Amino acid sequence: MKILVTGAAGFIGSKLANQLAKRGDEVIGIDNINTYYDPNLKIARLKEFYGIEPSQYAPVGECVPETGGDGSSVVRFPEMQWGVKMQSPLLPSLSFIRMDITDRDTLERLFEVEKFDKVMNLAAQAGVRYSLKDPYTYVQNNVMGFMDLLECCRKNGVRHLVYASSSSVYGLNTKVPYSEDDEVKSPVSIYAATKKSNELMAHSYGKLYGLHTTGLRFFTVYGPWGRPDMAPMLFADAISHGKPINVFNNGDLIRDFTYIDDIVDGTIRAIDTVPDADDCPNGVPAKVYNIGCSHPVRLMDFIGEMERCLGREAVKNFLPMQQGDVYQTNADTSHLEAEVGYHPHVRLHEGLRQFVDWYKGYYKP
Repeated sequence: MKILVTGAAGFIGSKLANQLAKRGDEVIGIDNINTYYDPNLKIARLKEFYGIEPSQYAPVGECVPETGGDGSSVVRFPEMQWGVKMQSPLLPSLSFIRMDITDRDTLERLFEVEKFDKVMNLAAQAGVRYSLKDPYTYVQNNVMGFMDLLECCRKNGVRHLVYASSSSVYGLNTKVPYSEDDEVKSPVSIYAATKKSNELMAHSYGKLYGLHTTGLRFFTVYGPWGRPDMAPMLFADAISHGKPINVFNNGDLIRDFTYIDDIVDGTIRAIDTVPDADDCPNGVPAKVYNIGCSHPVRLMDFIGEMERCLGREAVKNFLPMQQGDVYQTNADTSHLEAEVGYHPHVRLHEGLRQFVDWYKGYYKP
């Protein structure tokens, strides 16, 4: 199969593209490599999972490694070229292009030339709290960008679009564990609202044009190469340097932490399972699944496990609940298990140990 992976320099996308190519699919990954968080981490993922060096897709002499004020290696970022297809030296069926899904003309040309069988959309503006500061960016990337992808899929006969939704769509829902059969009418952030809009837009394209779509409601993902704005990285960095960690709702939070390898495995299974209209409500070939661990953990227990892995105690700064946050996330993954064969197996102590080992090697605190 020929598969497009968007958000392919991201936490999930980089490893997913690598694993799809390893099994023999032809994969093109695209990413705009924005500066929502340090682009050097995205560049490092490209090197790790694609074997691509920054100098390969930047004008000679303009992408120069420098030393930051803290002694870390920094790559001058703005000169990186757009639209250059870079072949992976690690996997002949894997390539990467720096581009943006909101660049409609370029995206349409890409679809017309490459003729994808399937699309995995992981490109989005992430982060619940940041959506309170810059809601327009979320609408532009998560709604308009998704609209561009839907239209490209429709016009070019793509067989199956899989896309990232989020557990945040459950909002004020108090019933746990969260089931896909629950109503999701009470989002508490613009980020959550944009993700729910994706589900509605995908359903409408299934009804209008017969486009087969699968939405994945990701629950808190962690592991090596994770995003630096998420709790595992924030906690590891603060604890390692003896700085206080912010513990919201005074530590009374519950999260369904899911290890990256389980997420990638479940996502590949979803890509391989095309919804059958006869098995979907109202004959619309659109499915939405929870993808999590189904073993929710109290935040204080998570912090305790992190402390054990790092070998030092955290300095805790207890704070009230943050606007846009929810008290608990807990995934009922029975539908995904029954219909695509998903079975998460990495327990928290094992996953956090692997994350901390990677963190120490990459950041060298």
